[in-house]
Amino acid sequence: MLKTRIIPTLLFKDDSLVKGIKFASKRKIGTVMQSVRVYNMRGVDELIFVDIVAYRNNARPDFETVDELADECFMPLTVGGGVRSIEDIKGLLKVGADKVSIGSSAVFNPQIISLGSSKFGSQAIVVSIDVKKIGNEYEVFTHSGTKPTGIHPTDLAKKVEKLGAGEILLTSIDKDGTMQGYDVDLVKAITESVNIPVIASGGCGKYEDMLSVVKQGNASAVAASSIFQFTEQTPLEAKKYLKNKGINVRI
Repeated sequence: MLKTRIIPTLLFKDDSLVKGIKFASKRKIGTVMQSVRVYNMRGVDELIFVDIVAYRNNARPDFETVDELADECFMPLTVGGGVRSIEDIKGLLKVGADKVSIGSSAVFNPQIISLGSSKFGSQAIVVSIDVKKIGNEYEVFTHSGTKPTGIHPTDLAKKVEKLGAGEILLTSIDKDGTMQGYDVDLVKAITESVNIPVIASGGCGKYEDMLSVVKQGNASAVAASSIFQFTEQTPLEAKKYLKNKGINVRI
């Protein structure tokens, strides 16, 4: 049985670590390198690093920064932001990323998923799906949550699985940064639609939120940012809590 992973998320913009609410009002909260060094000591399973403006600004991934981070990061590192081509995937893996997260390109250039998985292995390809609820329906948004696509997330999830994605990073834009809990219904809809692991993201404020999205939403992993940046709660304590509740985690 696979162990449930706890994955801190680092959002990068203009050389700084940032955090906001519902993909808006991003404010600087420190340096990425400092956070990486802290997480090295806190027993996290993996780390997600995303440049949130690269794709929107038509920029390539910041290979130099990723190279520096990878030298200091002693855990598996997933990197996203600005990925448009096989060359971008290859470049990120070359400088130290263990996995590459593909977001907007999964919608506009989906063949990058099949090409990437065939060349580098599906385990290296993560597809990031950002979702907002419009009325009673869920919809995929691209360009850091600024552009609607008219695509239902379950449809995109099924498509990227067929194309060879190794896992899905699923983020609720409505829940992002609110610390009011994950959108369990959204996560459950996706986990019931695909057979690949789904990482739940957006809204974690307490350990109980992690438990709910794992038990009720069947998430394979939980990604979180604000809970670790703005409270005294830690990844290790989160894993101890989940273990005591019967969740299979790596301590």
